[in-house]
Amino acid sequence: MKQMIRFVVLILCLQFVSAQEKVDSAMMVNIRTEGMNKSQVMDLLWNIADVYGPRLAGSPQYLVAANWAVGKMKELGLQNAHLEPWGPFGKSWELKKYSATILGRQVQPLTSYPKAWSSGLKGRVEADVVYLDADSLSQLDAYKGKLKGKFVLLSKPGTVNAYWKALSSRESDSSLLEMANADMQRGRGGRPNRLPDAARKAAMLVYEKWQLLMKENVAGVLTSTFSTRNIGGSVAVQQAYVPNHPDTAFGSPFRVSAQSSKAPAMPPQIEVGAEHYNRLVRLAQKGEKVKLAIELEVAMGTKDEDSYNVIGEIPGTDLKDEIVMIGAHYDSWHGGTGATDNATGSAVCLEALRILKASGAQPRRTIRIGLWGAEEQGLLGSAAYVKEHFGTRDSVKPDAQNVAAYFNNDNGSGKVRGVFMQGNEAVRPIFRIWLAPFKDLDASTLTLQNTGGTDHLSFDAVGIPGFQFIQDPLEYDSRTHHTTMDLSDRVQEDDLKQASVLMAAFAYDAAMRNEKLPHKPEMRPVRSN
Repeated sequence: MKQMIRFVVLILCLQFVSAQEKVDSAMMVNIRTEGMNKSQVMDLLWNIADVYGPRLAGSPQYLVAANWAVGKMKELGLQNAHLEPWGPFGKSWELKKYSATILGRQVQPLTSYPKAWSSGLKGRVEADVVYLDADSLSQLDAYKGKLKGKFVLLSKPGTVNAYWKALSSRESDSSLLEMANADMQRGRGGRPNRLPDAARKAAMLVYEKWQLLMKENVAGVLTSTFSTRNIGGSVAVQQAYVPNHPDTAFGSPFRVSAQSSKAPAMPPQIEVGAEHYNRLVRLAQKGEKVKLAIELEVAMGTKDEDSYNVIGEIPGTDLKDEIVMIGAHYDSWHGGTGATDNATGSAVCLEALRILKASGAQPRRTIRIGLWGAEEQGLLGSAAYVKEHFGTRDSVKPDAQNVAAYFNNDNGSGKVRGVFMQGNEAVRPIFRIWLAPFKDLDASTLTLQNTGGTDHLSFDAVGIPGFQFIQDPLEYDSRTHHTTMDLSDRVQEDDLKQASVLMAAFAYDAAMRNEKLPHKPEMRPVRSN
């Protein structure tokens, strides 16, 4: 019955909106022609990923890449292109030199990568390898006084499965249909104020292990995760951290990231590919005398510093004080070059505005691009921008009412298959009309569902209609996401062209409507500050 009611409401809305909604068919043809036949998206991608490489938040490399983006925006004819500082974010960090070699019966390079904000080593360090094999606090006591100057294997060994399934895939018709028929997911409720006993016991053991490692002054800590993204020569690597005490973590982060100037001194931390890590554990368990020779030189700041978002725009005409925003996060992890996460989304947004400029678009509303910093640390750049310009969940600024919509691209290299509507049923008939000219490009699915972890959430949090596009997964979750394989060769050119065309079309359509996009019913009232 619920599906039937929804269907009837949709038909009525479509009939009403179809009479009201006007799409510039000639401009849609121009956008498609420019984007599919004269694309520059791969050149943008190669510059962001290959030339400027990894763009770790707060790093010197990020700032250089951000300045390039400002220059590119000006070259494309955008107005008000600039870096917008926010923060403080954390310490700057730069990897200067790294090598790791197994010294045993044979010499072999170790497939591994240092974690971001890891401390460094003084010169080349050769030290014994110890596997910290403790399943209880009493077993942990046996290692006291025995770890100083050692390279310690902290993770449990894991199973490395064969590739029984293809690593790359596109959304199937059945999965798209399931999304289209789905309701908005409900929240999971508040955070508990204490861990269950079994989970607390396990977390306490991990906490005590780290306390011992820091007290013993170990040479370094090696860890490994066991997923498809950390096998077959790939290393899934993020930031160095230590866990908080299980009983004090509630109301504060469960772990303390090394990027913060308030973080305690931590030993060097290195992530190891699963196969190489398992071998080291087996050798240690068999009593083999194995050493590691590691060089790890880093440059790390001593205080928390600002980070930056990159902003530019195409000014509007008669509705220029109203804004349509598009965006993607510009920062990346440091193991690869951040090609699919998220040079792809950044290139798509830049290309979308290039397409509009080349097509002679004169939008009624201002179309603004935001390339966000520190998304990987928790949507920090976009959240700071929204707070500064549009307020917070409990105190929304009047300027938030001037934002017609925000569209985001951040799920890898896959083509756009539709839109996550974020529970906003009122936009369904509008988006259906906007997608109609591109039906042959396989983008037609509209779902009430939300996808988490992307910058549209910062806008949605203050009631601004914010949306992330549905994208084919390809090998994003299985291979490239946050790994050393996040490189330009994993990017699909035709998919980026299609995504750029749709981003340009949605931005233009939103900028030309008589009315801004409808908000969700639960939008909070605007309060003046």
